[in-house]
Amino acid sequence: MSHRLLLLGTGGIAGHHVEEFAQVPGCSIVACVDQVPGRAATFAAANRIGYFFESLEAAIAWGQFDAAINATPDGVHKATTLALLAQGKHVFCEKPLAPNHADALDMTEAAEAAGVVNMVNLTYRNSPAIQEARRMVQAGEIGELRHVEASYRQSWLVSKSWGDWRVEDKWLWRLSSRHGSTGVLGDVGIHILDFATYGAGQDIVSLNADLVTFSKAEGERIGDYFLDANDSVAMTGRLRSGALATIVASRYTTGHANDLSLALHGTGGAIKVETDGKASSLSACLGADIDQQRWRTLVPPEVKRNARRFADALDAGLNGDPSFRRATEMQKLIDAAFESSAAKLSVSIG
Repeated sequence: MSHRLLLLGTGGIAGHHVEEFAQVPGCSIVACVDQVPGRAATFAAANRIGYFFESLEAAIAWGQFDAAINATPDGVHKATTLALLAQGKHVFCEKPLAPNHADALDMTEAAEAAGVVNMVNLTYRNSPAIQEARRMVQAGEIGELRHVEASYRQSWLVSKSWGDWRVEDKWLWRLSSRHGSTGVLGDVGIHILDFATYGAGQDIVSLNADLVTFSKAEGERIGDYFLDANDSVAMTGRLRSGALATIVASRYTTGHANDLSLALHGTGGAIKVETDGKASSLSACLGADIDQQRWRTLVPPEVKRNARRFADALDAGLNGDPSFRRATEMQKLIDAAFESSAAKLSVSIG
């Protein structure tokens, strides 16, 4: 089947979507939208996209598309997605689905009521290693799960490999709540929480979180930016089975550009997953190797990427994964982490 896609938003992530969907047979991005004057026209010309619009309303009035890729800023995901859902359009949305659980739930319920395909681009699901780790856990290959360790490590607050955050707006806004930032937890929390619980094949039922904002400038301010958003988070959680999880995310983990790791320890073995979003690795300690603490590298089978799974869902008329509802469950955990840190209390996930 063929699918005509609207690309909503032409910022930095938009190029990624053009590349991903170009590899999916039957999918074509037929139009793009950006409210900044001239920006959609420039993007359309550079990427050979036939139509461009400077408002979502204009694109909807045109209407010659059946699905949309929502690559707008986080704070407008809800309004734009609801407008698309009202027209019966399928939606592939960037993460996070919304800044809070209530908004994410509203979007999920609207998508489910509309009966359309709804997915969220949790990019680390593209890793063959995490998919194989989940299969192994669910098959009982490491016995009963006892401990999960997950980390998302960045270092752009101490490294200039991505530029100098002190002078670039694209980084400074991520440090300021007044500019819409919810810190490292809001930025990458959904990734590491999904990574950990998807790999473990279990939900987190309670958690305790500690969020830290470090001093970064005189008066904690640079120009119009008040540097009050959290820089690091550490969480402990209990999974439904009773297993313990330790989860961290930080922009101060020197020596790491963008690294995710997950270790799953069970009564009959253990698995480690590592990825930087491009390459990933999988290793396991199983059987006779347990007594020697010996780890062996495994080669997982290739998997379908999120864009392909979205196209498959459109073909089948059945929703794909990760869905809006899955992203909403992760947002509930993020909200609980903010609540826990503020109250200095453990929070149960209802």
